[in-house]
Amino acid sequence: MELRHLEFFVAVAEEQSFTKASERLRIVQSGVSSAIKALEKDLGAVLFDRSGRHIELTDAGEALLPKARAALDAARDAREAVHEVRGGLRGTLRIGTLTAIDLIDLPALMADFHGRHPSVQLRLSAAPSGSQGLADSLTEGKLDVAFVSMPGGAPPGIVLRDLADAPLDLVVPAGHPLAERNEVRLTDFADEPFVDFPVGYGNRAVTDRAFAAADLQRSVSIEIVNIGAGADFVRHGMGVALLPRFLIPQRTDLRSLPVTDADVRWPLSAATSTLRRPSAAARAFLALLPHHTPAPRSASASAERSPASDQRG
Repeated sequence: MELRHLEFFVAVAEEQSFTKASERLRIVQSGVSSAIKALEKDLGAVLFDRSGRHIELTDAGEALLPKARAALDAARDAREAVHEVRGGLRGTLRIGTLTAIDLIDLPALMADFHGRHPSVQLRLSAAPSGSQGLADSLTEGKLDVAFVSMPGGAPPGIVLRDLADAPLDLVVPAGHPLAERNEVRLTDFADEPFVDFPVGYGNRAVTDRAFAAADLQRSVSIEIVNIGAGADFVRHGMGVALLPRFLIPQRTDLRSLPVTDADVRWPLSAATSTLRRPSAAARAFLALLPHHTPAPRSASASAERSPASDQRG
């Protein structure tokens, strides 16, 4: 049994596709298939059910997967230990982010990390599919760390390190009947058409939970994927929106109003997968986060959360 065979096996298991695994590994598909066949011959067991439209693990494959991940993690840790002795961290750190996380200065954070660990290659990618898409990428092994907003708590396979939060304010056009108010309640705008974001986005989850808790219905007139553009859609009359306060532009044709009767705070967390031990580079990155994060609103804001420990959702 060779480590590269285990690496190929894990990639196919996580991607559920030989084609996608070959793209991820940058190896021709025939090479991946040959490696899996060699591993199956060595173990005397079929690891994948190839009969359907999708590749699925057999019982033997399910039993092997956590052991294969552990073996690859041990090999990675061994390499990293030698690299640290020889002069510092190396490797690649894959970081996923939302399209707007102005609560922290991401460029400054990345520059600080690079200055401390110049031999680590950084790969930063934004997810148009929101926080849930980033969580999926973590559990699939495509990312090492991700910045997410998950007000309902960590989904299975994810641990959250809370960093900061910000209130969602109601944004309306300057000529709107509510524009002259100083504050609003949910009932004041429950009947308005909403500019909102797809399910899986943190701010959508915050809004949905608040309206459900108040037993109120609302109508979404348009879903958009760029949270930074939400105010522009409001400005052009597509509806009202609940947006993180730090994203609302100071414009004469818009008004933003605090909501007084609901918990509408947008949380920002750093997420990692529980399925794999974070690499040395990921651990070093996580250790830097407190130096680039605003002071937490409460003592619990910097705590780690997992599905077992979260009590909010």
